[in-house]
Amino acid sequence: MPRNVNYSELTMTAPERPLRADARRNRESVLDAAGELFAQRGDAVQMEEIAERAGLGVGTLYRHFADKQALLAAIIGRRFEAMTALARAADETSDPWAAFETLLYGYLESAQADAAFRFALLGPEEPSWNDIAAAKTDFSAITERIVRRAIDAGHLREDFRADDFVLITRGAMANMTDARNWRRHVTLLLEGIRGPER
Repeated sequence: MPRNVNYSELTMTAPERPLRADARRNRESVLDAAGELFAQRGDAVQMEEIAERAGLGVGTLYRHFADKQALLAAIIGRRFEAMTALARAADETSDPWAAFETLLYGYLESAQADAAFRFALLGPEEPSWNDIAAAKTDFSAITERIVRRAIDAGHLREDFRADDFVLITRGAMANMTDARNWRRHVTLLLEGIRGPER
């Protein structure tokens, strides 16, 4: 072999691969366990309980997530992947109002099925947004584009902003104890934000 080969690197390459796969599985196990527990008990859940539910040691949990804020961010980030795909599909809808409604109702229907995601967004602890900045930026950019199209077409009032989308969705999620409640909440809000081209 050439003299400049690092033999220690060669011997470590093969066993590292399954460890990376194990680490991915452990991370997903933690997220699944945390999602179940947060959905059931909210902020009362402790990191040690999450590790136990995942069948892992506490040290393994903390290797993936430094604290509860990082764990909440990861729960949001996992859901944001699906939300971003939904937003891209809505953005391809030619009718601006249909695109806005598709994004709004699709987002909320997805959130309705994910109590842990709702808790991560609405709970008392602020997630570590730095950990999911890229996912948040992608979703926000598409939402901004959809909102702008709806405003330009006269379907949304001119002073509506993409940040108002967040206010609407959070208000609706706070009313998700009953599917009819959040849908009525959104219907009433839409009447207030519609532009002149109704």
